Amino acid sequence: MHYDQSWMGSGWLGGLEAGAISAVAGALLFVLLRWLTRGSRSHGPAIGWSCLLALVLTASGDLWDLFYFNYARLQSLELLRVKLALVHDPEGIGTRVLCEFLGVALGIYIGWVLSGGHRNSGKGYL
Repeated sequence: MHYDQSWMGSGWLGGLEAGAISAVAGALLFVLLRWLTRGSRSHGPAIGWSCLLALVLTASGDLWDLFYFNYARLQSLELLRVKLALVHDPEGIGTRVLCEFLGVALGIYIGWVLSGGHRNSGKGYL
């Protein structure tokens, strides 16, 4: 899903901003899902679902654009110009996708630490 990226910087700055948004989404989703499954001994389902949901919410638009520009058959140069005009910073789209993926992983880790998951690691289960 595309969100308004017009305020974002270009290149690595825009990637770090997108990664920060993804990290916040990942942390919030993990804490929410962990709270919903608080009777479960395993963190696995909360980690998996929060990762999937955070990526769908924050990275799917950029990931789709990255896929589209690499594999779609653009029949004319004018069509390519029109499609590129709709994308914020098309030169930094790969950097943004990478930072969004890393941001989700970092956010879930932060959520895991905040929810006390590190205290349970010594008991033989995750």
